[in-house]
Amino acid sequence: MQTATAATAAASQSVVTMFTNTFRTEGVRGLYRGVSAPLTAVTPLFAVSFWGYDMGQRIVRYTMKRPATDHLSLSDKTIAGGISALPCTVLMAPSERIKVLLQTNPGKYNGMVDCAKAVYQQGGIKSVFKGTLLTLYRDVPGSMAWFGTYEAVKIGMMQAQGIQDMSKLSPLSVLTAGGFAGMACWVVSIPADVLKSRFQGAPEGTYKNVADVYTTLMRQEGPAALFTGIRPALIRAFPANAACFFGMEVARKSLAFLD
Repeated sequence: MQTATAATAAASQSVVTMFTNTFRTEGVRGLYRGVSAPLTAVTPLFAVSFWGYDMGQRIVRYTMKRPATDHLSLSDKTIAGGISALPCTVLMAPSERIKVLLQTNPGKYNGMVDCAKAVYQQGGIKSVFKGTLLTLYRDVPGSMAWFGTYEAVKIGMMQAQGIQDMSKLSPLSVLTAGGFAGMACWVVSIPADVLKSRFQGAPEGTYKNVADVYTTLMRQEGPAALFTGIRPALIRAFPANAACFFGMEVARKSLAFLD
């Protein structure tokens, strides 16, 4: 939905309408168009994200001269979350570029590899990484909201349950914190994601720069267009991110012996 123009948005007035139209015209395959690129990148992406979060905490601790025995504050961890987005962009930008092209050009490419080859042949490595700056605009504040909300909800859960050790939180608490973290992330990052998707999916020469994407969108569709696709994003965000953080916590405990 983020890549839809004003005309297509008007034709698909709701998530259910868009789902029905896509299923009717393209079948089940159409519902998963463009999934190969993010699916390929998702495992290394989350691995890099959580590694980046750990590195971000170390950077914050070093910069703020915090002793290793001191717990970082919520604001410290939120800043660390923003830092985690920096290495992720190296993987995220090209996978998002390919995903958007596959979604906006059905039938043009014979899968993810064919799309990547065509993009590279057309504009080289610069074309593959088109939209990197907008990906950073989306992911730095988005990651701050993601990790910050996760930690904040866990703190709230600890206070509600009267426990002092965060590792003692129940699986339901971790799932809840992860779900709300995902929703917070998308609320913060959806405007930049809309701009990024428009920029990455547009033919070469459509926009001069990032500012041109914004001014064109505002002139043609208005401020509401910045939140195109917010409903399906939030519907997906809670279960997906609940599972993501729960899996991370389980893996962390299972591999604690390696520390």
